[in-house]
Amino acid sequence: MRRWLLQVSAVLAAAALVLAACGGSASDGGSGSGQQGGGQTGDLKRIVVGLQAEPVTLDPHQVTDYNSNRAAQGIFDRLVEFKDESTELEPGLAERWDVSDDGLVYRFYLRQGVTFHDGTPFNAEAVKFSIERQIDPNHPYHDTGEFAYAEFTFGKVREVRVVDEYTVEIELVEPYAPFLAHMAMHSASIVSPAAVEKYGRDFSKNPVGTGPFKFVRWEPGVEVVLEKNEEYWDGAPRVDQVIYRPIIEDQARLTEFEAGALDFIVNIPPDEVARLKASDQYTVLEQPGMHVWYLVFNVTKEPFNKKEVRQAVNYAINKRAIVEELLQNTGVLATGPLPPVVWGYTDDVTQYDYNPDKARELLAQAGYPDGFTVDFWVPESGSGMQQPRAMAAAIQADLRQVGIEMNIQTFEWGTYLDKVLGPVEELPEVFEMSWIGDNGDPDNFLYILLSGDQWPPNGFNMGYYKNEQVDELLRQAQRINDQAERQRLYEEALRLLVEDAPWAWIDHETQIVAMKKSIQGFKLHPTGVFRFENVDVVNN
Repeated sequence: MRRWLLQVSAVLAAAALVLAACGGSASDGGSGSGQQGGGQTGDLKRIVVGLQAEPVTLDPHQVTDYNSNRAAQGIFDRLVEFKDESTELEPGLAERWDVSDDGLVYRFYLRQGVTFHDGTPFNAEAVKFSIERQIDPNHPYHDTGEFAYAEFTFGKVREVRVVDEYTVEIELVEPYAPFLAHMAMHSASIVSPAAVEKYGRDFSKNPVGTGPFKFVRWEPGVEVVLEKNEEYWDGAPRVDQVIYRPIIEDQARLTEFEAGALDFIVNIPPDEVARLKASDQYTVLEQPGMHVWYLVFNVTKEPFNKKEVRQAVNYAINKRAIVEELLQNTGVLATGPLPPVVWGYTDDVTQYDYNPDKARELLAQAGYPDGFTVDFWVPESGSGMQQPRAMAAAIQADLRQVGIEMNIQTFEWGTYLDKVLGPVEELPEVFEMSWIGDNGDPDNFLYILLSGDQWPPNGFNMGYYKNEQVDELLRQAQRINDQAERQRLYEEALRLLVEDAPWAWIDHETQIVAMKKSIQGFKLHPTGVFRFENVDVVNN
């Protein structure tokens, strides 16, 4: 049944590809849909990237999804950056920083002579603007969008002070161990105040930063085009253009890649990974992912306000079959919300092995011996969503065996994000979601996704789960710097969370990309962003 679904999906994708190719438009040197990909043409070096979905925004302060972050990443810099292939920190727009003995004041010493793409100067005022725009409701440009990460990233900030033109201080309300790691996240990107003032809400479609690539244009449904910043403070990129194209169907994206219209793709159909690895035309890179794929239970609604029902669903889904057969081992089986590659992980938790009889027993205990029917929201594609419709069909079939009927409703990715981040009373009983870590700290999974302090719009606890004991453990872990003690607290929190089962977790996706052999020097990053500033395109 599952293979049949995948085959049908492939046929539909191929049909969609034909239509897309017929309707494509070429512009700016043949970069439109249906045209040839990048590579080196004369003196122009271009990389065309096939994304899984349309970016939702290019304003880094409004980003909540992978595709938007990938497309916007190169436009902006942050005070602190992650090193290549690591979540270790290194200087960015700040050359260095000091932290007060009490852990409350962070002083950043900024690079001088850096300019935004619009020619305006980068300075301490721009840093203050970029933070206060998000957290101060009285800021004149606070109304330029929804800042979903603001409370998580800057919720501990008491004040941002300009010491002088190139020195800025950020004072916290209490010690906060993950703060420096937060300063390397997309929401801590420094934007051009002049551009925000000029474009207002339209800054999301006219982004201006200090990064290695400048924004050229965004043609919705077709492409986002960036060009290299010749004046970049850390040296101009070797690549002249990076173009991001949204292609929802995985098979269609692969077909365009093999036809030469794309140079670099994500979310390869699992059955095709081995074949691409064996080819001498392509490079395939893999890395264990800071990722989790899960079902969110709306715990404010029956029947998922009962722990036994949530546990029953976890027992009823054949997670191993999904990982091994449907996903072809392009992920690893999840035992909880935290990926094994993130410190703080433990597998000393309740194990929900496939056990339909146990599921039926728990349903009967909860008062549902005959099961129930619920709505089940599923995106067509999206950030880290792997095979969302095929996985939904497999889950639907498994749960039907224990009497649970899931009414699947599908949505385009941007629409889906708007809906699942909407008011709790408008949410269904259950929906699919994934999360990719932003900074390598367990806080970026457990607190932002499962703390009672992080209900939307303050965070991404979209099932509105709350457990006071868990919340206190997560708060304690934020206030101390001793990693061994933080590890102990997170392990204790994980044991409670897994027992309570606010989600049904399925797997942790392996990050896999495929590219033409001509692309040289690309490195995967644990956060999943694409860094093309040190990449070259070399004809063979």
